[in-house]
Amino acid sequence: MKGRMDIAGASMPRDANGASGPLLTRRQCLALPFATMATTACTAPPGRSQRVVEVDLVAAPGTAMLRGSGQPAVDVWSYGGAVPGPQIRAVQGSRLRVNFENRLPAETTVHWHGMRVPHAMDGVPHLTQAPVPPGGRFRYEFDLPDAGTYWYHSHSRSSEQVERGLYGSIVVEEQRPLPVDRELTWVLDDWRLARDGRISGDFAQPHDVAHAGRIGNVVTVNGQVPGDVRVRRGERLRLRLVNAANARIFGLQFDGHRSLVVAIDGQPVAPHEPDRNTVVLAPGMRVDLVLDAMGRPGERHAVGDVFYPRAAYDLLRLAYDEGAVREKALPRPEAIAPNPLPDPDLAAAQLHELRFEGGMHGGLHQAMLDGRSVPFMSLLRSGKAWAVNGTVADSHVHEPVLTLRRGRSYRLGFVNDTRWHHPMHLHGHSLRVLSRNGVPTRHREWQDTVLLAPDERAEVAFVADNPGDWMLHCHVLEHQDGGMMAVVRVA
Repeated sequence: MKGRMDIAGASMPRDANGASGPLLTRRQCLALPFATMATTACTAPPGRSQRVVEVDLVAAPGTAMLRGSGQPAVDVWSYGGAVPGPQIRAVQGSRLRVNFENRLPAETTVHWHGMRVPHAMDGVPHLTQAPVPPGGRFRYEFDLPDAGTYWYHSHSRSSEQVERGLYGSIVVEEQRPLPVDRELTWVLDDWRLARDGRISGDFAQPHDVAHAGRIGNVVTVNGQVPGDVRVRRGERLRLRLVNAANARIFGLQFDGHRSLVVAIDGQPVAPHEPDRNTVVLAPGMRVDLVLDAMGRPGERHAVGDVFYPRAAYDLLRLAYDEGAVREKALPRPEAIAPNPLPDPDLAAAQLHELRFEGGMHGGLHQAMLDGRSVPFMSLLRSGKAWAVNGTVADSHVHEPVLTLRRGRSYRLGFVNDTRWHHPMHLHGHSLRVLSRNGVPTRHREWQDTVLLAPDERAEVAFVADNPGDWMLHCHVLEHQDGGMMAVVRVA
């Protein structure tokens, strides 16, 4: 059974409150144009061993209300005519088919962040596919072995194209979903708007490249300046949080509420309260939370972003309506069933160290670029500032920093020898985080985007079971542009 469906069911919010349209039959759904489907819930067809979920996805210039109601719209690039693009939804075990069309004035690709896709479907220009030219088309098709929260975005000139709005969320539903009253997706982003209200054109400018990256001056949730999120007493929410920003790290605190982390980067984890009551999301990361709304009618509770203490602010507020879903909080949720990830054999795993260097105030004095040793100040003048194991990347295609044997277990030591944060993202695989600065992690979480604080060392492990040349890069997109990327080959 196949059909174009599930791309925007009742759980795909176009605002932070998760508003959705009426539930339609499959026949009605298939008769709808794609733009209408993006805001309509569709019933699933009768099951079989594998469903094919087919989606038409168009990238094109458009506008978005990034500055709030009553303000002029802002020119953007987007998928499906909206920022974020339409949420793609499917059930674990389905096959996803995306018919992509590029109506932009520039070449582009689509990367499926965090998903264990075949190499040819990974969306990295020149490394896994030729870029899709203006007016061109490309079909992405792959199985969905893992449930969880993921996202898709451009991987072509991504520091510009993601900043212009080319991203959307993906939800792969568990076979046995977590029981909640309501599910919301919050795609977090920030934007650097110029005085005229347009997106500032200073993409990958040298200061951003060599420092923290492009930090914006307007923050949005689901493409809108956030307001109140309406809740009712006793309601249990599942929040799917996605950080689509170029560089901003979010640290969310839920005033007066206890949040429980149930998944990180799409992978289930034992339900637990976040450290220091702060949910940290670096660029590229996703976190699923269970939140029990136990306030009283009329109360408003802030959700603050406190990652940068000198620039802390209230992102939005949970506003309680009259009435109650229940008066007593539900029991602690059970853990979500794990995805079929192979557990690494730590006793047999080879250890490799990857050192990330550079940036302002760092100790990188010289690095290899295009086969020659270049002084750091010369790197800066050429728009570069970062190195992996002493080598600066100038494109997506270069000699692998590691060549791993397919099916073998490996341990990687990620060493941040800089004064800046780096969320390191490996394509095609998930990594089990074993320790940080020599201290074992409490939850041994699986992640595809591992945030490293300045001077931090993290050890991760995985089975190299997905063949191909895979990108490893900092997901501060200006750092990626500035040379902090490498290729890991699995053969």
